[in-house]
Amino acid sequence: MSTPYTTLRDLLRHAVTRFHTEGLFFGHGSSNAYDEAAYLLLHTLKLPLEQLDPFLDAKLLPEEIKALLALIEKRAVERMPVAYLTHEAWLGEYKFYVDERVIVPRSFIAELIPEQFAPWVQDPEEVTHILELCTGSGCLAILLADAFPNAQIDAIDISSDALAVARRNVDDYGLQDRITLIESDLYAQLPKKKYDLIISNPPYVNSVSMSKLPTEYLREPQLALAGGTDGMDLVRKIVAGAKDRLTEHGVLVVEIGNEYDYAEAAFATHELTWLSTSAGDEAVFLLTAEQL
Repeated sequence: MSTPYTTLRDLLRHAVTRFHTEGLFFGHGSSNAYDEAAYLLLHTLKLPLEQLDPFLDAKLLPEEIKALLALIEKRAVERMPVAYLTHEAWLGEYKFYVDERVIVPRSFIAELIPEQFAPWVQDPEEVTHILELCTGSGCLAILLADAFPNAQIDAIDISSDALAVARRNVDDYGLQDRITLIESDLYAQLPKKKYDLIISNPPYVNSVSMSKLPTEYLREPQLALAGGTDGMDLVRKIVAGAKDRLTEHGVLVVEIGNEYDYAEAAFATHELTWLSTSAGDEAVFLLTAEQL
Protein backbone atom coordinates (compact mmCIF):
# COMPACT_ATOMS: atom_id res chain seq x y z
CA MET A 1 0.00 0.00 0.00
CA SER A 2 1.47 3.35 -1.02
CA THR A 3 1.68 6.22 1.45
CA PRO A 4 2.32 9.95 1.02
CA TYR A 5 5.39 9.59 3.25
CA THR A 6 8.85 8.95 1.85
CA THR A 7 11.39 10.60 4.19
CA LEU A 8 12.12 10.84 7.89
CA ARG A 9 11.11 14.49 7.68
CA ASP A 10 7.65 13.42 6.43
CA LEU A 11 7.19 10.99 9.30
CA LEU A 12 8.45 13.47 11.89
CA ARG A 13 5.95 16.09 10.74
CA HIS A 14 3.16 13.51 10.73
CA ALA A 15 4.04 12.28 14.24
CA VAL A 16 4.12 15.78 15.73
CA THR A 17 0.74 16.56 14.18
CA ARG A 18 -0.79 13.32 15.46
CA PHE A 19 0.57 13.85 18.97
CA HIS A 20 -0.77 17.41 19.10
CA THR A 21 -4.10 16.37 17.61
CA GLU A 22 -4.61 13.70 20.27
CA GLY A 23 -3.49 16.05 23.06
CA LEU A 24 -0.93 13.65 24.45
CA PHE A 25 0.73 14.09 27.83
CA PHE A 26 4.53 14.20 27.91
CA GLY A 27 6.02 13.23 31.25
CA HIS A 28 8.07 10.11 30.62
CA GLY A 29 11.35 11.47 29.32
CA SER A 30 10.26 14.11 26.81
CA SER A 31 8.53 17.42 27.46
CA ASN A 32 7.04 18.06 24.02
CA ALA A 33 5.71 16.38 20.88
CA TYR A 34 8.72 17.19 18.68
CA ASP A 35 11.36 15.74 21.02
CA GLU A 36 9.30 12.63 21.65
CA ALA A 37 8.57 12.06 17.96
CA ALA A 38 12.23 12.52 17.03
CA TYR A 39 13.33 10.07 19.74
CA LEU A 40 10.75 7.44 18.75
CA LEU A 41 11.68 7.61 15.07
CA LEU A 42 15.46 7.64 15.54
CA HIS A 43 15.39 4.82 18.08
CA THR A 44 13.19 2.63 15.88
CA LEU A 45 15.43 3.21 12.85
CA LYS A 46 18.53 2.49 14.98
CA LEU A 47 19.98 5.89 14.18
CA PRO A 48 22.09 8.05 16.55
CA LEU A 49 19.72 9.82 18.91
CA GLU A 50 21.66 13.08 18.76
CA GLN A 51 21.91 13.23 14.96
CA LEU A 52 18.53 13.95 13.40
CA ASP A 53 19.50 16.52 10.76
CA PRO A 54 21.72 14.32 8.55
CA PHE A 55 18.91 11.81 8.09
CA LEU A 56 15.87 14.08 7.69
CA ASP A 57 15.70 13.77 3.91
CA ALA A 58 16.79 10.16 3.65
CA LYS A 59 14.17 8.05 1.90
CA LEU A 60 12.73 5.29 4.05
CA LEU A 61 12.00 1.74 3.00
CA PRO A 62 8.32 0.74 2.76
CA GLU A 63 8.64 -1.65 5.72
CA GLU A 64 10.27 1.11 7.79
CA ILE A 65 7.43 3.51 7.01
CA LYS A 66 4.86 0.86 7.94
CA ALA A 67 6.56 0.13 11.28
CA LEU A 68 6.91 3.82 12.16
CA LEU A 69 3.30 4.63 11.31
CA ALA A 70 2.15 1.76 13.54
CA LEU A 71 4.21 3.06 16.48
CA ILE A 72 3.00 6.63 15.97
CA GLU A 73 -0.60 5.42 16.08
CA LYS A 74 0.03 3.27 19.16
CA ARG A 75 1.45 6.28 20.97
CA ALA A 76 -1.30 8.60 19.74
CA VAL A 77 -4.38 6.40 20.12
CA GLU A 78 -3.49 4.12 23.04
CA ARG A 79 -1.45 6.84 24.80
CA MET A 80 1.24 4.29 25.57
CA PRO A 81 4.32 5.90 27.15
CA VAL A 82 7.04 6.01 24.53
CA ALA A 83 9.43 4.11 26.82
CA TYR A 84 7.13 1.07 26.55
CA LEU A 85 7.29 1.31 22.76
CA THR A 86 11.09 1.48 22.66
CA HIS A 87 11.69 -0.66 25.79
CA GLU A 88 14.21 1.95 26.82
CA ALA A 89 14.39 4.69 29.45
CA TRP A 90 17.15 6.98 30.62
CA LEU A 91 18.14 8.45 33.99
CA GLY A 92 20.95 10.87 33.27
CA GLU A 93 23.60 8.93 31.35
CA TYR A 94 22.18 5.55 32.38
CA LYS A 95 20.01 3.51 30.02
CA PHE A 96 17.54 0.90 31.30
CA TYR A 97 15.27 -1.74 29.84
CA VAL A 98 11.59 -1.15 30.70
CA ASP A 99 8.22 -2.62 29.84
CA GLU A 100 4.68 -2.48 31.24
CA ARG A 101 5.71 -4.45 34.35
CA VAL A 102 7.39 -1.36 35.86
CA ILE A 103 6.78 2.36 35.94
CA VAL A 104 8.97 4.38 33.60
CA PRO A 105 12.09 5.36 35.59
CA ARG A 106 11.99 8.93 36.88
CA SER A 107 13.34 10.07 40.20
CA PHE A 108 14.71 13.22 41.76
CA ILE A 109 16.82 11.00 44.00
CA ALA A 110 18.80 10.11 40.87
CA GLU A 111 20.07 13.69 40.83
CA LEU A 112 21.37 13.36 44.40
CA ILE A 113 23.14 10.01 44.11
CA PRO A 114 26.23 11.31 42.24
CA GLU A 115 26.71 13.79 45.11
CA GLN A 116 26.70 10.81 47.51
CA PHE A 117 24.23 12.63 49.78
CA ALA A 118 26.88 14.97 51.12
CA PRO A 119 27.20 16.28 53.76
CA TRP A 120 24.92 13.80 55.54
CA VAL A 121 27.01 10.87 54.32
CA GLN A 122 30.44 11.94 55.52
CA ASP A 123 32.58 9.18 53.98
CA PRO A 124 31.08 7.37 50.96
CA GLU A 125 33.94 4.86 51.09
CA GLU A 126 32.63 3.63 54.46
CA VAL A 127 29.12 2.95 53.15
CA THR A 128 29.04 -0.84 52.91
CA HIS A 129 25.34 -1.73 53.10
CA ILE A 130 22.52 0.04 51.27
CA LEU A 131 18.82 -0.81 51.18
CA GLU A 132 16.58 0.38 48.36
CA LEU A 133 12.86 -0.11 48.93
CA CYS A 134 10.40 -0.24 45.99
CA THR A 135 13.18 -0.72 43.45
CA GLY A 136 10.95 -1.25 40.38
CA SER A 137 13.26 -1.50 37.36
CA GLY A 138 16.34 -1.46 39.61
CA CYS A 139 17.53 1.86 38.22
CA LEU A 140 18.37 3.59 41.52
CA ALA A 141 20.12 0.50 42.87
CA ILE A 142 22.41 0.56 39.83
CA LEU A 143 23.17 4.26 40.27
CA LEU A 144 23.86 3.62 43.97
CA ALA A 145 26.28 0.80 43.13
CA ASP A 146 28.32 3.20 40.99
CA ALA A 147 28.28 6.03 43.54
CA PHE A 148 29.20 3.83 46.53
CA PRO A 149 31.85 1.40 45.25
CA ASN A 150 32.25 -0.49 48.54
CA ALA A 151 28.55 -1.08 49.12
CA GLN A 152 26.44 -4.18 48.84
CA ILE A 153 22.87 -3.26 47.92
CA ASP A 154 19.63 -5.04 48.79
CA ALA A 155 16.93 -3.92 46.34
CA ILE A 156 13.37 -4.72 47.42
CA ASP A 157 10.05 -4.86 45.60
CA ILE A 158 6.72 -6.53 46.33
CA SER A 159 6.20 -7.24 42.62
CA SER A 160 7.86 -10.32 41.13
CA ASP A 161 7.17 -8.85 37.69
CA ALA A 162 9.09 -5.69 38.55
CA LEU A 163 11.97 -7.74 39.93
CA ALA A 164 12.19 -9.66 36.64
CA VAL A 165 12.80 -6.35 34.88
CA ALA A 166 15.26 -5.29 37.58
CA ARG A 167 17.13 -8.58 37.12
CA ARG A 168 17.59 -7.83 33.43
CA ASN A 169 18.98 -4.36 34.19
CA VAL A 170 21.27 -5.59 36.98
CA ASP A 171 22.61 -8.27 34.63
CA ASP A 172 23.06 -5.72 31.81
CA TYR A 173 25.29 -3.65 34.10
CA GLY A 174 27.15 -6.70 35.42
CA LEU A 175 26.23 -5.97 39.03
CA GLN A 176 24.95 -9.39 40.05
CA ASP A 177 27.61 -9.68 42.77
CA ARG A 178 26.74 -6.35 44.38
CA ILE A 179 22.96 -6.00 44.04
CA THR A 180 20.67 -8.57 45.66
CA LEU A 181 17.06 -8.48 44.50
CA ILE A 182 14.52 -9.53 47.14
CA GLU A 183 10.75 -9.97 46.78
CA SER A 184 9.31 -8.44 49.94
CA ASP A 185 6.59 -6.18 51.28
CA LEU A 186 9.01 -3.49 52.42
CA TYR A 187 11.05 -4.85 55.37
CA ALA A 188 9.08 -8.09 55.86
CA GLN A 189 11.41 -10.57 54.13
CA LEU A 190 14.68 -8.75 54.74
CA PRO A 191 17.69 -10.39 56.38
CA LYS A 192 18.42 -9.23 59.91
CA LYS A 193 21.05 -6.59 59.30
CA LYS A 194 21.51 -2.84 59.43
CA TYR A 195 22.17 -0.40 56.61
CA ASP A 196 24.23 2.75 56.29
CA LEU A 197 21.76 4.14 53.80
CA ILE A 198 18.08 3.43 53.08
CA ILE A 199 16.67 4.89 49.88
CA SER A 200 13.11 4.80 48.55
CA ASN A 201 11.04 6.28 45.76
CA PRO A 202 7.80 4.57 46.85
CA PRO A 203 4.19 4.84 45.62
CA TYR A 204 3.09 8.23 46.95
CA VAL A 205 0.31 9.62 44.73
CA ASN A 206 -2.71 10.58 46.87
CA SER A 207 -6.13 9.24 45.94
CA VAL A 208 -7.50 12.54 44.58
CA SER A 209 -4.46 12.96 42.32
CA MET A 210 -4.72 9.32 41.21
CA SER A 211 -8.23 10.01 39.92
CA LYS A 212 -6.88 12.87 37.79
CA LEU A 213 -3.81 11.23 36.29
CA PRO A 214 -3.32 11.48 32.50
CA THR A 215 -4.01 8.28 30.57
CA GLU A 216 -0.28 7.76 30.00
CA TYR A 217 0.22 7.23 33.74
CA LEU A 218 -2.70 4.80 33.87
CA ARG A 219 -0.73 2.55 31.49
CA GLU A 220 1.79 2.04 34.29
CA PRO A 221 1.36 -0.46 37.17
CA GLN A 222 -0.95 1.32 39.60
CA LEU A 223 0.61 -0.60 42.48
CA ALA A 224 3.73 1.48 41.90
CA LEU A 225 1.88 4.80 42.00
CA ALA A 226 -1.01 4.79 44.49
CA GLY A 227 -0.11 5.82 48.03
CA GLY A 228 -3.53 5.89 49.70
CA THR A 229 -5.73 8.80 50.74
CA ASP A 230 -2.85 11.17 51.52
CA GLY A 231 -0.18 9.32 49.57
CA MET A 232 1.69 8.45 52.76
CA ASP A 233 0.54 4.85 53.40
CA LEU A 234 3.86 3.24 52.46
CA VAL A 235 5.96 6.22 53.49
CA ARG A 236 4.71 5.87 57.08
CA LYS A 237 5.76 2.21 57.10
CA ILE A 238 9.14 3.03 55.59
CA VAL A 239 9.88 5.69 58.22
CA ALA A 240 8.58 3.55 61.08
CA GLY A 241 10.71 0.56 60.10
CA ALA A 242 13.88 2.49 59.32
CA LYS A 243 14.88 3.10 62.94
CA ASP A 244 15.51 -0.64 63.46
CA ARG A 245 17.34 -0.98 60.13
CA LEU A 246 19.77 1.94 60.13
CA THR A 247 23.28 1.89 61.55
CA GLU A 248 24.17 4.41 64.24
CA HIS A 249 25.03 7.11 61.70
CA GLY A 250 22.71 5.85 58.98
CA VAL A 251 20.51 8.00 56.76
CA LEU A 252 17.03 7.53 55.27
CA VAL A 253 16.16 9.31 51.99
CA VAL A 254 12.58 9.23 50.63
CA GLU A 255 11.04 10.81 47.55
CA ILE A 256 7.45 12.06 47.85
CA GLY A 257 7.01 14.07 44.64
CA ASN A 258 4.28 16.68 44.97
CA GLU A 259 3.08 15.49 48.38
CA TYR A 260 5.10 17.92 50.52
CA ASP A 261 2.12 19.13 52.56
CA TYR A 262 0.92 15.61 53.27
CA ALA A 263 4.44 14.51 54.27
CA GLU A 264 4.86 17.44 56.64
CA ALA A 265 1.49 16.61 58.22
CA ALA A 266 2.22 12.89 58.47
CA PHE A 267 5.60 13.46 60.13
CA ALA A 268 4.87 16.58 62.14
CA THR A 269 6.87 15.22 65.08
CA HIS A 270 9.96 14.78 62.89
CA GLU A 271 12.11 17.60 61.62
CA LEU A 272 12.33 16.55 57.97
CA THR A 273 15.35 17.78 56.03
CA TRP A 274 14.31 18.68 52.48
CA LEU A 275 16.96 18.18 49.80
CA SER A 276 17.38 20.46 46.80
CA THR A 277 16.56 18.97 43.39
CA SER A 278 15.47 20.26 39.99
CA ALA A 279 11.91 20.11 41.36
CA GLY A 280 12.80 22.50 44.16
CA ASP A 281 13.20 21.76 47.86
CA GLU A 282 9.97 19.88 48.52
CA ALA A 283 10.25 16.53 46.69
CA VAL A 284 12.81 14.50 48.69
CA PHE A 285 13.28 14.37 52.45
CA LEU A 286 16.01 12.98 54.67
CA LEU A 287 16.02 11.67 58.22
CA THR A 288 19.01 10.50 60.24
CA ALA A 289 19.13 7.44 62.47
CA GLU A 290 19.54 9.79 65.43
CA GLN A 291 16.26 11.55 64.56
CA LEU A 292 14.44 8.25 64.33
